[in-house]
Amino acid sequence: MRSTGEVMGIHYELSIAFAKAQIAAGQKPPLSGTLFLSLNDLTKSQLPTIARAFLGLEFTIVATSGTACVLELEGLPVDRLLKMHEGRPHAGDMIANGQIQMMVITSSGDSFDQIDGRKLRRMALAYKIPIITTVAGALATAEAIKSMKSKEIEMSALQNYFSLDKEEESNKNLQSISSSL
Repeated sequence: MRSTGEVMGIHYELSIAFAKAQIAAGQKPPLSGTLFLSLNDLTKSQLPTIARAFLGLEFTIVATSGTACVLELEGLPVDRLLKMHEGRPHAGDMIANGQIQMMVITSSGDSFDQIDGRKLRRMALAYKIPIITTVAGALATAEAIKSMKSKEIEMSALQNYFSLDKEEESNKNLQSISSSL
């Protein structure tokens, strides 16, 4: 369903299936680098779990002040960045300089977020930086990266899962069953 932008990944391990789907969607997760985190107050309770998952994969974390504060209270390493409306250096500068490889942003919806968030999401698209907007997506991405680091992922067309010979054999079996009834 390429025309509507729908993709899928098939594998018996969810993490690899997710990685395949992300790659097919043009969002290949990086295996290392710097992760930008900016989570709203509703999702901050999940922040330590997300951070630990990516720190365990040897990512460096940069975050805006509120997000960084939560990480620091948990004793997790983080570098603080200003929000775009607060001055420089901010995440937009780091994106433009190639210093951020992936972003996790959960929108708060306030007026600053609508301006800053829109700019950051547009920059991420322009610079082809994978951006994740949900806690579940961030955790699934961490698991996908973990699998990508430990296993070679083989891509295969959907047609490879089905064989014309098998289909013809199945049709013959159905015909013989129906004729014996």
